Amino acid sequence: MKIAFIGGGNMAAALIAGLAGKLTEGANIHVADPSAEALARLHKLYGVTTAPAADAAVSAADVIVLAVKPQSMREVAAQLLPLIDPSRQPLVISIAAGIRSADLSRWLGGYGAIVRCMPNTPALIGMGITGMVAMAGVSEAQVKAADDILRAVGPTVWLDDENKIDAVTAVSGSGPAYVFYFLEAMQQAAEEMGLSAEQGKQLALATFTGAAQLAQQSSEPVSLLRERVTSKGGTTYAALTSMESGGVKAAIITAMKAAAARGKELGEELGSAS
Repeated sequence: MKIAFIGGGNMAAALIAGLAGKLTEGANIHVADPSAEALARLHKLYGVTTAPAADAAVSAADVIVLAVKPQSMREVAAQLLPLIDPSRQPLVISIAAGIRSADLSRWLGGYGAIVRCMPNTPALIGMGITGMVAMAGVSEAQVKAADDILRAVGPTVWLDDENKIDAVTAVSGSGPAYVFYFLEAMQQAAEEMGLSAEQGKQLALATFTGAAQLAQQSSEPVSLLRERVTSKGGTTYAALTSMESGGVKAAIITAMKAAAARGKELGEELGSAS
């Protein structure tokens, strides 16, 4: 499989790290990016071929991964349009937040073999998760190829409706920031109660990692796991009662809905002009 990346930033580098020598050889991966430093690093690490801009090697690719900033997508699509051979029907994978498939298709002259993805930053350590949705013009073989590529950095969740991608953005795309925010609060509380910064960090990180692994490995709902460590009148009960009275759960739900709404707005803003 020949894969071309338009953009060689962190997410592209994470995908290439998971693909090179596994799904395909590094020599079958081509990266176009204006940063000479990024290209040199990727070539040294994985043996990929490189170019400062989309070129003929992109035309020869079976899969083209668009890993650029959303604000740059329309310009990139214009550069890509003459390089896509409709007779070859290469798969186009977009990992740009907020860019709707219909808008990208329009910018590519009505091209239909597009899969839209929403990965998240733990992909940088091979522990991401990606929401994915395919346009009608994507073949079964291309769906499998897209799944194989994104599974290089973690599990995938396929959607039957692109409108649901905003919910994925709110839950997992933006989700790591919520975790970091909660960890910050745990560490700050630890310090305010007399623990050192390092002790607070160690305790918070290990607790979060362990609890997440326990939830993942258990067949029981997280609500039951929570109840099992919450003895009425005990310390955990005191903490959770305080959170409930402070509206913490409601605030989290409201915040995630705000993220989803902003994702929808971005799609409308970025795709509004023809």
